[in-house]
Amino acid sequence: MNRLNERAELMGRMLETMGAMKHVPSGVQADMAMRSAAFRCISCTQTEACRKWLDSHPEGARKALPQCPNAPLFNSWTDSSTE
Repeated sequence: MNRLNERAELMGRMLETMGAMKHVPSGVQADMAMRSAAFRCISCTQTEACRKWLDSHPEGARKALPQCPNAPLFNSWTDSSTE
């Protein structure tokens, strides 16, 4: 449970840091994408790099940590909000 809680916290922080939380799409496809993202986060081996990156971006960031397995998905949510 500790791992699940830790990863959920990091994923939420990533979404907030890059402003993607307010652009998460709704619907069945988005729900499936979010479940897949949670699984990728739980399986990720970059936890320490993620935490350090988040701590070093208290003012926010335009893009996700490049080595984040969810970066393409999360970046697509913020990219589509500027179109």
